[in-house]
Amino acid sequence: MAEKNTLIKILSEAKKALKKEGLSKSEKDEILKLLKVLILSLENHTSPENLEQEARNLSENLISRHSLITLAKQQADELDALKVLSLNLTSSLDLPTVLDAVVKEAMRLVSNTRAIHIYHYANKKLDFAAALDADGQQNQELSKPRKNGLTQTVARKGETVTVEDMKAHNLFKNTPDEWTGSIVGIPLKVKGRVVGVMNLSRSTTGGFSPGEMQLLNMLANQAAVAISNARVHQSISKKAYTDVITGLSNRRALDERLEAEIISAIRTNSSLAVVMMDLDKFKQVNDTYGHQVGDLVLRAVFNVIANGIRSTDFVARYGGDELALILAPSDLHTAILVTNKIIENLARFSYAAPDGNLIKFQFSGGVAIYPDHGRNGSDLLRAADAALYDAKKHSRGTFVAAKGITGPLDFLNLKNHKPK
Repeated sequence: MAEKNTLIKILSEAKKALKKEGLSKSEKDEILKLLKVLILSLENHTSPENLEQEARNLSENLISRHSLITLAKQQADELDALKVLSLNLTSSLDLPTVLDAVVKEAMRLVSNTRAIHIYHYANKKLDFAAALDADGQQNQELSKPRKNGLTQTVARKGETVTVEDMKAHNLFKNTPDEWTGSIVGIPLKVKGRVVGVMNLSRSTTGGFSPGEMQLLNMLANQAAVAISNARVHQSISKKAYTDVITGLSNRRALDERLEAEIISAIRTNSSLAVVMMDLDKFKQVNDTYGHQVGDLVLRAVFNVIANGIRSTDFVARYGGDELALILAPSDLHTAILVTNKIIENLARFSYAAPDGNLIKFQFSGGVAIYPDHGRNGSDLLRAADAALYDAKKHSRGTFVAAKGITGPLDFLNLKNHKPK
């Protein structure tokens, strides 16, 4: 009876001590199970008067050494994870690649993980970024963030939220029956600003140990850095491909897009159109009102054109008062419809000059078709530019087709040309 009381007493003390160690439930259960076996074995080799002290010494040594082993393992895991993530951060500017590495490390480091989800957060909006579940399925979003759910709450408050039992928590009221277990939501922050949220769920209930939270916070920091770096890179790239005055794509972006569209046309055996446009008599605006007003005019007129084209089309400032338009896929008849619409939209537009005059504008343009007028970007642009020159020389305010489609054409007023 005394031995049984000693066992109960020492195990009770051990449970209290383990609470302070921040171990997971499974780790605590393993230690207590081992301790029980060792104390029972002591009863056969230790006198009753020494049993309690020997059992207590055994308990303290076991907990102390297990804590050291756990700490060493945790630090090793952190170093391994940091090594993996650092390699991804330094070797790739591709955000999905880095975030995939983060969710894989979270799955590896935190036991009993069911799924990890990462979301971008910007302008009070959450967008799915990465995911991994215990079955190895990647980048499948379980569900959209709910208005007052965990993910939205973490993003809005910028604080970690731990839910030990989803079925008993207000954040998970009226959720599907299969949503069980525990979950933690961690804000991804850069300089105090939330840039995302990382959620990790388990099929088991209960909290997350301090060691697990330290690992998750470390992973969250890496994910936040990756998102921030990607946004900076995206901003720089956008500036490199954007015309400062008009806000449209620039010549560099045009060349790359045209090359990509030609590759796509070759693969799909389709055609595309390149349209070069020039704003007639724009020099008079600069001479009369100055270049500052001229820049405002360009921005206004060019954006009228950009807003009037198909979502699949691409428009860029070619230089000066010239625009280039890629219509893909497209043939001559489609190009006619688009250029007619440009003429109509511009006819309805006028710009109020500083002196109160309303300035009307018109475009002259040239159209070249792939593969009829060129099999690479340079040839197509050259053909369209030559047709533009013909339009300006012979019939301003019209769009001229490059030579070679239906025979020798000096110019073609597409406004009056009807598709067959």
